[in-house]
Amino acid sequence: MARLSYHLAVVTVILYGLFMNCAAEQTTESLVISKVEDGSADAQSEAQAEQVTEEHTPPIKLTEMDVKSHVSMRYAHTAVVAHVRNPAKRAQEANFRVLLPETAFISGFVMTINGKSYKAYVKEKEEAKQIYQDAVSQGIGAAHIAAKARNSNHFTVSVNVEPSSVAVFNLTYEELLQRRNGVYNHAINLHPGALVPKFTVSVNVQESSNITILRVPEMRTGNEIDATNEDPALSNVVITRNAHDASISFSPDLDEQQRLMALYQEKAKQCECDEGTGILGQFVVQYDVDRPNNGEVLVNDGYFVHFFAPSDLPPLHKYVVFVLDTSGSMMGRKIEQLHTAMNTILSELNPGDYFSIVDFHSNAKVHDLAEATQEPVKRFYYYDLSAASKVTLIPASPATPENIDKAKVIIQRLEANGGTNIESALNVAVDLINKRVELTKSQSNSTAVQAANDGAPTLEPMIIFLTDGDPTVGETNTNTIINHITEKNYGVNKAAIFALAFGEDADRKFLRKLSLRNNGFMRHIYEASDAALQLRDFYRQVSSPLLADVNFVYPPDQVKEGSVTKNKFRAYYAGSEVVVAGKVAAGAAELEPQTLAFCGDFNDGARKKFEKKIKVPVNKNPGYLPLERLWAYLSIKQLLDESDASDATEEEKKQENSPEKKALALALKYAFVTPLTSLVVVKPNETSAVDAESVDKQPPNIYTFAPTRPVAPVYNSISQPMFAHSQAGLIGLPGRPSAAFGLAGLAAPAFHYGQSYYHKSLRHYFKSKKTHRLKGVPRHEEEDFDALVLTTTPFTNEQLLVTAPSRDVYGLEPFPWTEGLLDFDKDTLSFATNATVTLKVTRNPTAPRASGGDASCSNAIDGGDGLCVYLTRCHKARDITLDIYKTTYCSVEGGYAGVCCSAKEIH
Repeated sequence: MARLSYHLAVVTVILYGLFMNCAAEQTTESLVISKVEDGSADAQSEAQAEQVTEEHTPPIKLTEMDVKSHVSMRYAHTAVVAHVRNPAKRAQEANFRVLLPETAFISGFVMTINGKSYKAYVKEKEEAKQIYQDAVSQGIGAAHIAAKARNSNHFTVSVNVEPSSVAVFNLTYEELLQRRNGVYNHAINLHPGALVPKFTVSVNVQESSNITILRVPEMRTGNEIDATNEDPALSNVVITRNAHDASISFSPDLDEQQRLMALYQEKAKQCECDEGTGILGQFVVQYDVDRPNNGEVLVNDGYFVHFFAPSDLPPLHKYVVFVLDTSGSMMGRKIEQLHTAMNTILSELNPGDYFSIVDFHSNAKVHDLAEATQEPVKRFYYYDLSAASKVTLIPASPATPENIDKAKVIIQRLEANGGTNIESALNVAVDLINKRVELTKSQSNSTAVQAANDGAPTLEPMIIFLTDGDPTVGETNTNTIINHITEKNYGVNKAAIFALAFGEDADRKFLRKLSLRNNGFMRHIYEASDAALQLRDFYRQVSSPLLADVNFVYPPDQVKEGSVTKNKFRAYYAGSEVVVAGKVAAGAAELEPQTLAFCGDFNDGARKKFEKKIKVPVNKNPGYLPLERLWAYLSIKQLLDESDASDATEEEKKQENSPEKKALALALKYAFVTPLTSLVVVKPNETSAVDAESVDKQPPNIYTFAPTRPVAPVYNSISQPMFAHSQAGLIGLPGRPSAAFGLAGLAAPAFHYGQSYYHKSLRHYFKSKKTHRLKGVPRHEEEDFDALVLTTTPFTNEQLLVTAPSRDVYGLEPFPWTEGLLDFDKDTLSFATNATVTLKVTRNPTAPRASGGDASCSNAIDGGDGLCVYLTRCHKARDITLDIYKTTYCSVEGGYAGVCCSAKEIH
């Protein structure tokens, strides 16, 4: 019988949000692989399929979409589950698309086709690419998921859905929520692509401190500034909350979905967003918590996280140098938006601040506020080398109302013309910072200037640099510019450089590296009608530095060496939060961190020392907290930043202790898709699918049964390479023809030799070494083995892969999150919280029940009250994650694995 044809696509990762389109379409970014056996029967089927395309074919339907997000201690774990059904009499392609927050890491993907689940595994990017390519060359359907860039996370996968069948997609991603302007913003993009009969969104928030702010604004477009408390609330949202917990649910019916789609279309015309159909918009939950000014430290399972966001401090006085691109490419609406934004920003300077305005095109100029009362002078827009080296430095101006008014006049006169001389502009800005004291000696005897003369950095220096393009005149090599400016910008007066990439033509990679090397960050300002608001919103995030030179000190006997994430920061800004995480040292009974910094004085603005201490016991926090994953996420992010900021060569980045290598190891361990890793899923045909698991504790000497010889990789059903240039040598599958297991591409002599040697030696080894019994495989003759293979993968020792029972034996195949938790010998499910939890599972199709009826519980999956039932009785338990189960599990009578389930979801 001809085998079914399956199509899977290369998965690409591009931009921010959630989109699902079930129409039968192809995208230019998708490479679709078909698996069809040779033969006239298949050729005839293909021809018949071509003929029926002319007839009416009902399209694939998106029948259900469920988005669940669990936020614990600011760490969000989101699962997007979509069900599609093909009602037609022929196979059709469905496309699943999810737009992610740019700060999120994909952490899992499972697709279920014809009742069989296929899980994607995280691999090093090049290895994943090789697995994908080799699987394709062997005729095995595969999907390869990779991030194209740090700031673009658009997930796409296509799959061929057979006639009258259902496909289910389950994507999970994780992120540490960032605090901006006094609130955490948790954004979930809802772009189903069509009306959905059953559409649910639920967000559960659990915090250790009181939740002080909680709001769900009207649906956003995703291209707007953060909502405020002045924005209208989203209707039809159900919110339940207490002091530390909140549950938000949203279930728009078809009428509400139509209303939101129309609203999005209207907003899209105003903000120049994607006007594609079937977009509801961005669902946002904003919240904040009460926090002690000394900071908050949480400890759980050997990890700690330190949150710090004091608010009862006066803002430090600052010196801001605005470096503004006025080259020809800024002509038109861009320069007008710059005028508007700077008018607002100048008005928000604090008393005691100082500022300078530098604009640049072919040459740079520092503006003197006296120009405001004079007739404008025509500037030259051609590149003049002598002019670039002789820019007149003007002393900084205090932010008085009079000076701000003059600055606004100068801003309104700025015109766009000429080239883009970035190095000259940044050179001038750093000179202004470094020579501020010298320039102001003759101008004022103020306290700030006098203190500066004494060597104290009383003004917090920052450079706000905006450009919309690449350097075109002067020095045009971006690495040279970065190195030169970084060398020049150092010492106690080192300025934080915040780069604003205005529009799509700005070199964001260059600007990001420039900012990272100089204690700042890069922001992308979208070229849209609200660009002025975006600029103003960015400025507000850095306008009030409250602390300078912040240093978190942890006693060395209380934390593991080298485990603490970044613990030194140039400044802390009002409305934000500093987060440090690490591992607790073995035997430590308490953790006593110290926070050191400089703060301002309410009286005269002078700086003074700031010191806070906090003491917390170790292993006293009840319940599960996601601190280990939070630590891993933060570590990877910071290691990637460190790698991006460096000038290391590709060879240096591959060294064992390089930031990139460390980030890669963590990403593989915690299954995060990063710029260094990818997801790969290999889907064999139905007749050769085997489930395999790795046995990590086997002794290394069992991997020498065959001679070392590089051959083409082969793959099993969990996308592990069974054999790839490995020291394990050749492999065989006793009692099975090679083609049935995807081995057709292996050289026949090599395979037969490996099969024979493997067959005899391994059988003898396992008969004589009972302590190394194959987990999940009975001790029978070799013909009873479905598959027995060896594998090696980079960064790990060789692993033995053997067959194991699937989750089907427990009826848990629709529960992909249970994979890896099941012990098939003991019929148990185990996972770790602050202790190991072990619950029983049953092979009996009749679910266990409590003799006195289902017990009540108060931590249901959807929030609120529910009943404790065995897993298979709760429909909602299929689509949750392990993190959610850790907060909702219970024990059914007899110790069976239960979950707190709302009554309406029990069957």
